[in-house]
Amino acid sequence: MPASPLKSIKRWFARLPSVEVSEAGGVRSLHLGGDAIQSSIRLDDPDQLELHYTRAMMTFLLFAPAPRDVLMVGLGGGSIARFVHRKLRPTRFTAVEINPKVVSVSRQYFGLPENDERLNVVVADGAEYVPEHPESADVFMHDAFEDGETVTALCTQKFFDACAATLRPNGVFVMNFMTDEPKFQAYVDRISRAFDDRTLVLPSADRINRIVFAFKTPLTKLPLEPMKRDAEMLEKKLGLPLVKSLKDMLRYNSHTAAYLRLTV
Repeated sequence: MPASPLKSIKRWFARLPSVEVSEAGGVRSLHLGGDAIQSSIRLDDPDQLELHYTRAMMTFLLFAPAPRDVLMVGLGGGSIARFVHRKLRPTRFTAVEINPKVVSVSRQYFGLPENDERLNVVVADGAEYVPEHPESADVFMHDAFEDGETVTALCTQKFFDACAATLRPNGVFVMNFMTDEPKFQAYVDRISRAFDDRTLVLPSADRINRIVFAFKTPLTKLPLEPMKRDAEMLEKKLGLPLVKSLKDMLRYNSHTAAYLRLTV
């Protein structure tokens, strides 16, 4: 006889990775299924982004400084969700997280607010949720890991195509990779196909992660002067190292004195 729905749910829940919290040097961290750090906050300054890669992901602000809606797959400890909720009014933020234990821990130990008119944390499989929400976001953030490993089900060509369809015109896609990801180039090639080769790569300041940006609107280059002005203004306002991020983006991508070329 087929298993009852309740037993099936229990088996699915049991397969989810363990969720653990550690503290060291005034920093609290989240771990999923192993020792790899998924998210961190500094206890005496919890509203700032602690990890280099999270600050690098926020470089999307140079391309979309005032998004109406941000959609993120992979919540972690909720540091980015919390940062956007506190610092980027009136931006709305939706986070899709498959593991309900992660949501509970992020609220109990990492200060993630309860859902309100600007924050919506959804317990769902991103592979199912994203295709059902076309043109619903101005920024799409992809940060789904399990013990430091990329979730391969969220790196298929079909899924990246759905990510592109989820963005509105002028939308920006942002994805976090570990620097030692063995399939990095294959995944970037898929992102490039989904976004017609409109991509950039930014290493995080500690070089542990690489962030890939992709762009919905047909264009081949981005003017530098407006981005330089935005980087200086937003760095003062938000405390993010956007001036350095822009310099690193120039170092690692094709450019001239006037603009960035969109390719990797």
